[in-house]
Amino acid sequence: MSDAHDEHESAIKTPKQLILAVLAGFLVPIIVIVLLVKFVSSDKQTGAGSNAQSPEAVAARIHPVADEGYTFKDVSGPKQLQSGEAVYKMVCAACHDSGAAGAPKFGDAGAWGPRIAQGYDKVIEHALGGLRAMPAKGGNPDLDDVEVARAVVHLANAGGAKFKEPEVKAAASAEASAK
Repeated sequence: MSDAHDEHESAIKTPKQLILAVLAGFLVPIIVIVLLVKFVSSDKQTGAGSNAQSPEAVAARIHPVADEGYTFKDVSGPKQLQSGEAVYKMVCAACHDSGAAGAPKFGDAGAWGPRIAQGYDKVIEHALGGLRAMPAKGGNPDLDDVEVARAVVHLANAGGAKFKEPEVKAAASAEASAK
């Protein structure tokens, strides 16, 4: 008898090769199908009635975020001095509303009495140079001395003082009006 029918050999000789062949048989077609679907659906579809591609919608999407809610300062332009109340709300209120670090509270005549008794110039000097836990100019070095003085007058007058609002220097006001 001939052994010709027993000469058939398989490419898979071990169980590990069988497992790899079965996995490849499942995974390769799935990967091919997924890639084909991605290729076919890669064109961006805009739904009916959508205005996503209108010039207004595109402009709104690429509009700079920094343009919303921010006020840019022209550093070369004349400085616009803020009112005492505005400076108080921006810088001073953090401590003087709560009394943090021993700061006299806004409108507390008892706490402001001894400070007011020292006089306008001394209170302004403390605000400009700092005192105990309070940093110079309340921690905002960008403030002009007149702005700090206005904020101090606002605070002290709420505590019972009768200080006058400081005047802007004539040179600074003439320079601001010239520009």
